[in-house]
Amino acid sequence: MFFSASLRRWLLAAPLAALTFTACQPGGKSSGPARPDLLQANLDTTVRPGDDFFTYANGGWLKKHPIPASESSWGIGKEVQNEVYARLRSLNEEAAQANAAAGTNQQKIGDFYATGLDSATVEKQGLAPLKPELDRLAAIQSVADVQAAIARLIPLGVDALIGPYVGQDAKNSDKMALQLWQAGLGLPNRDYYFNKDSRTANIRREYGRHVARMFQLMGQDSVAAQASSARVVALETALAKSSRKLEALRDPYANYNKMAVRDLSKLTPGLDWQPWLTQLELGKADTVIVGQPEFYREAGRQLRTAPLDTWKAYLQWQLLHTYADKLSRAFDQENFRFYGTILQGRKEQRARWKRVLDEEENAMGEILGQLFVKEYFKPEAKQRYDKLVDNVVVSFRQHINKLDWMSDSTKQKALVKLGKITKKVGYPDKWKDYSALTIDRSSYAQNVMRARQWAYRYNLSKLGKPVDRTEWGMTPQTYNAYYNPSNNEIVLPAAIFAIPGLADADADDATIYGYAGASTIGHELTHGFDDEGSQFDEKGNLRNWWAKTDRPRFNQRVNGIVRQFNGYQVLDSLHINGKATAGENIADLGGIVIALDAFKQTEQYRKGEKIGGLTPTQRYFLGYALGWQNHQRDEVLAQRILTDVHSPANYRVNGPFADVPEFYEAFGVKPGDKLYRPDSARVKIW
Repeated sequence: MFFSASLRRWLLAAPLAALTFTACQPGGKSSGPARPDLLQANLDTTVRPGDDFFTYANGGWLKKHPIPASESSWGIGKEVQNEVYARLRSLNEEAAQANAAAGTNQQKIGDFYATGLDSATVEKQGLAPLKPELDRLAAIQSVADVQAAIARLIPLGVDALIGPYVGQDAKNSDKMALQLWQAGLGLPNRDYYFNKDSRTANIRREYGRHVARMFQLMGQDSVAAQASSARVVALETALAKSSRKLEALRDPYANYNKMAVRDLSKLTPGLDWQPWLTQLELGKADTVIVGQPEFYREAGRQLRTAPLDTWKAYLQWQLLHTYADKLSRAFDQENFRFYGTILQGRKEQRARWKRVLDEEENAMGEILGQLFVKEYFKPEAKQRYDKLVDNVVVSFRQHINKLDWMSDSTKQKALVKLGKITKKVGYPDKWKDYSALTIDRSSYAQNVMRARQWAYRYNLSKLGKPVDRTEWGMTPQTYNAYYNPSNNEIVLPAAIFAIPGLADADADDATIYGYAGASTIGHELTHGFDDEGSQFDEKGNLRNWWAKTDRPRFNQRVNGIVRQFNGYQVLDSLHINGKATAGENIADLGGIVIALDAFKQTEQYRKGEKIGGLTPTQRYFLGYALGWQNHQRDEVLAQRILTDVHSPANYRVNGPFADVPEFYEAFGVKPGDKLYRPDSARVKIW
């Protein structure tokens, strides 16, 4: 995952007998009794590896693991998360019964969990937790009141028109700056308001009905609710029209527009930003980086011209939408009907305790993280993966030195950048301090409100302070990882190394170099040199460090992978957006070839002995495919094609493998096989 200014939230990917953190063991030797080989057991040998390697590698597992009714997808990440859930549930249940001292971490997670599970109290309270805010919205009488209402809602986590936050200045990574990003839509992104295909058109119709139903639940009659819904959809459509497309949000230069705060009035004539920023607790900011100026021009125009009744309806809707699943059953179920079933194809709600744990993860995930790593990720495992990172970095260095399209001067700068990438493995050395966060047993929704206000103020507190480069953007129990260009760092949470059902001693090097070395470590390292990350220097600054002749050569290769993925049709008429997914596709391909050469230095590769009837190289490619073991419902697949910069899981295997010569050799892929690409068509970048 590439972590940029626009990406400020992450979703966790969802019982096993045991979750183990795999580690590289010399030669893959095991001191215990022989067990069935995991990679061999996952195979679907009715499929030719040269036709569909993803299904060949994972088809056996997928047949045995259908998507549960409560999920939109299922795969290895969900299996890992399920075990994480089980362990966090145990920790929370103990905390809820502990009668811990007020203000302690144990008291906070115990009370948060208890109120979340107390559905009887949630039902009894109904809409009451939101009533003070709803009353304020009903009393709006001027544009100034609208701005003041927005300033109250944003700290509550409500996506109300504007998107202010504090983050590193892309061109001066030592400085934290106020940023404004496009925001304020109830549908996943702008394309949902305009695409003409029947699937998206139906979602738009259902969205209008959903908004109206929520207004009815709030107390409006059907006529008033329909009118309120129409106002909301019309306003959001106007905002969407001025919002940038997914691929355009990946251009760091186009999304960097720095100006003095006083000059914001030029974007939005007639609006006074200084009092507004003061209300948002950002009054001390003197400069601002505006991501999408055209969006803010339209937002300003709407503030000046849209009727106050439209703004009341829009802000009421955004508040209801944000907290619907924290309210009584009627709100929760209607929210799930649209966002869970219509958008994602899920048949039933997930267990309430899991949903509460998700919200607790957002609220105070590092408290859970401290308990998690203490119990389940020992220092020895951290040391093993530190070493694996080092080995993959050595291989990457060799790849850079051997490039035939890059000049020596740019190679030297690339090597400097690679050498300065910070690795963060397992868990932070320093944890967030939640002492200012108040959690009690009065109301689940109010606990969530306070947690979001705490997070907002925690972010704002960074303005004007030195950048804390020790901070993590993910918790240790998250099955994910990222590269942050402004810090020039890779962050690898503990849970990303887990393979369900495979104990440490049974994890051979080939599996691990494919699973962790390629799909995670090599992938994140390559993000520092993909089409977006390569525009940042070794200090994390947006700056051109390339020789004049090298960037066009690089772009030519990037265009090759864009064309390759544009050609993949995944559902009906939907194709992968090769430009939007370019960075992830480059990182997948780079991770595979770089970690493969690192694996070639191991004893297992040199010996060449088979395990489970598979050669070391075959096991490497199967280990990589294991990391993308996943299937999903058509509804969520369609959503991700429009909103996600990652290609679908099967194309993250079949796509890059079709460009790797060793894959052809390992599995005898020949002309006529569906994955076969002639040498001239294969993409080679890093």
